[in-house]
Amino acid sequence: MVRVGVVGHVEWVQFAVVERVPAAGTIVHARETFFEPAGGGAVAAVQLARLAGSAVFLTATGNDDAAREVRRALRDRLGVEVHAATRDEPQRRTFTFLDDAGERTITVLGERIVPRRSDPLPWESLGELDGIYLTAGDAGAVRAARAARVLVATPRAMGALASSGVRLDVLVRSDSDPSERYEPGMLDPAPRWVVSTRGERGGSWTGETEGAWAATALPGPPVDAYGCGDSFAAALAYGLGAGMDLPRAIELGARCGAACLCGRGPYGAQLSLS
Repeated sequence: MVRVGVVGHVEWVQFAVVERVPAAGTIVHARETFFEPAGGGAVAAVQLARLAGSAVFLTATGNDDAAREVRRALRDRLGVEVHAATRDEPQRRTFTFLDDAGERTITVLGERIVPRRSDPLPWESLGELDGIYLTAGDAGAVRAARAARVLVATPRAMGALASSGVRLDVLVRSDSDPSERYEPGMLDPAPRWVVSTRGERGGSWTGETEGAWAATALPGPPVDAYGCGDSFAAALAYGLGAGMDLPRAIELGARCGAACLCGRGPYGAQLSLS
C-alpha cells in the first residue's frame, strides 16, 4: 500500500451550472446547484484516497455549520481521514460557476484557513507517509510535511515554502495562472523539479532533468475543469510515492486530470485504481 496525504486547505463550495457566466449587469439562471467540500487541499485528498484506498488530510476549518458539513462529507461520503484544527471564525466559502464551455469561474468569500504546526494535529505521523501534496500551511507545517519520503507542493503556498528552508521534490504550477508564478531563486534550496502544466497543450518539467509531455486523450466529453489541476498534482505525488520515475508519475497525473475534466464538479469522474 502507498501511504499518502495532504497538508492544506478546504473550502465549502456552492456550484452553479450555467450556460455562460453572466456579463456585468445581466442575470443567468442555473440549471443545477450543489455543494461540495473542495478547494485544492480537499480535491487532492479525495483523489489520493481514490488512488491509494486511503489518504490523510491535515487541515483547519472554521467553527460554523458549513465547517461541520465539510468535515462530515470528507470523512463519511468521500473517504478521507480528516484531522482538522478549528478556528473561531466562519468557514471559508466560494461560489463557482460551471459553464457550458467547460470552464469554472470562482468567487472566494473569506480568508484561507490554513493548518499551523502549533495546531494539535498528528504531525509526527507524516514521517510514515510515502507522499504528501501540500497546498497551504505555515512554515512549520511545511517542515513537518518534509518528513514524508516525497513532498510535492503548489506555489500558492509560496510564503510558507520560502520561509521553511526545505527542499521540495516537485513544485507543480499552472503556466497560465499568474498566482502560480515561479522564477529561479524564489525558493532556496530550489526544488528538484518544477512541473508546469499547460492544459490541452500538455506541459514540461525542469530541474535535475528536463522534458515535456503531450496532453492525454480525454476518456469522454469534457464537462468542467474544476479540480483538474489538483487531481493532476495529487496523482503526481502518489506516483512518486509509489516509486515511479517522474515521467511515469506525470503520465498518471495527466490521466487523473483528464478524467476529472470529464465529470461534473471535482469528484464526478476522478480516476480510481481500486
